[in-house]
Amino acid sequence: MKHLRHHFIAPMTIGAIIALLMLAALPAAGIYAVDLVRHPNDVFTDVYRHASPSVVAISVETDSGGGNGSGFVIDGDGHIVTNAHVVDAAQEIVVSFIDGAKVRGAIVGIDKASDLAVVKVNLPAARLSPVAFADSQDLVIGQTVLAIGSPYGQGWTLTSGIVSALDRTIRGLTEFSIGGVIQTDASINPGNSGGPLINLDGEVIGVNSQIISGTGSSAGVGFAIPSNLTRRVARSLIETGQMRYSLIGLTGFDVSLTVTELLGLPNNFRGVVVREILDDGPAAASDLREIAEMRTLDNELVDMRVDIITAVDGVPIIGMNDLITYLARQTRPGQEITLSVLRDGVQELALPLKLGSR
Repeated sequence: MKHLRHHFIAPMTIGAIIALLMLAALPAAGIYAVDLVRHPNDVFTDVYRHASPSVVAISVETDSGGGNGSGFVIDGDGHIVTNAHVVDAAQEIVVSFIDGAKVRGAIVGIDKASDLAVVKVNLPAARLSPVAFADSQDLVIGQTVLAIGSPYGQGWTLTSGIVSALDRTIRGLTEFSIGGVIQTDASINPGNSGGPLINLDGEVIGVNSQIISGTGSSAGVGFAIPSNLTRRVARSLIETGQMRYSLIGLTGFDVSLTVTELLGLPNNFRGVVVREILDDGPAAASDLREIAEMRTLDNELVDMRVDIITAVDGVPIIGMNDLITYLARQTRPGQEITLSVLRDGVQELALPLKLGSR
């Protein structure tokens, strides 16, 4: 085989370059390689075959009627993760498996703040197929994902899409928001709630929870609770029956263009403006300050006072969603954190704060 030499070449079309690269990759004997790329359908089929035995359909009876959703097995003890809104107030829970088995389920714990719940069934470990979890912090926008669930009661339906966005914020079932949420265009409809969002390795990356839709059906904007938060909540519900979240005790908003203009900051400056400090919260015992009313007098800005949180424990905070996500993922009630704060646009401070509990 002759040694290849590097040469400068005249401009070529992308198609021509790709064709040459493909020819160069062929075996010298002229035998064409036929398994260079697997068809996506083959991959989807393998993932579905592997993951579907872990997915369950959930039917509930409540005082106001019945409902259905989805869930998935997380261990050999019969614990199943689903959404809190699927089983909340349930008087009876029936869990169905893809092999036709139907068993009754009992609620282990419900966490409305994350819209997650754990249900337990009594089946031997040999009859259960626990999922594997992926690290949701490794997700990237654009990667292919699959959803398995029971939309409109149609059990074990497979839909596909991509990760459309990361670190979204959605409302939970309480006054607190859920941060770090995955947005996907995989078709999600009523009945998918509580089912898994899966990567192409068959690992769970999130729990399908909500959609944005003007009609009540999929519009390609769905949201899944990330796997890292799911594991943490599930473990706490199994061990203690509840989930405790850190509380910082303030309200805030993302740095806006108006704020950067008033403070003379770069227009790409990011952080959380402290709007209000709650009287009975941990922030009230810290040196943080609320924003003062900003007004002008004779074209001069007066009474301007503003603290902007730019990092927690050295981790940059882009906006309120980042702050919510960091507290939920990385902290515990009673833990002391250090807030990096830009005061009045000129003074950089490091303020300690001991977290409370919601």
